[in-house]
Amino acid sequence: MSALPSAAASSPEDAIEYIRHRGLGALADRMGIEMIEFTPERAVATMPVEGNTQPVMLLHGGAYVVLGETLGSMHANFRAPDGCVAVGLDINATHTGSATEGVVTGVCTPIKLGRSVAVHEIVVSDARGIRCSTIRITNFYKRITQDSEA
Repeated sequence: MSALPSAAASSPEDAIEYIRHRGLGALADRMGIEMIEFTPERAVATMPVEGNTQPVMLLHGGAYVVLGETLGSMHANFRAPDGCVAVGLDINATHTGSATEGVVTGVCTPIKLGRSVAVHEIVVSDARGIRCSTIRITNFYKRITQDSEA
């Protein structure tokens, strides 16, 4: 694993470089997720509704979860203690609205950044600013050793 900025070097410039270097992953790319803000305090991304719908043309519930996990996991890994990688323990979502067009925006903020666990809340809103889903993700900070793989 190459050296990436960590919580010890968590300036906005480091955060942007982290995203540039790491990327968001193939699934996020396929779903059209675009990071628009990534700082030590929060992460914000958009995702199009089109192409990510269920048969009745509403944004698929799983798409909300993919957006939430992308944001929460990326932020948890950026803020991970040196020598650790964030791995998912739990994710849940409560859908309270239905996006049908345009883009949705996910705003991810940490609830707890501990030594062994990170918990983030992601609020996903439609283009009108109406909340559609609230996601909570818990990541465990796993120590990276030469024997183990993340």
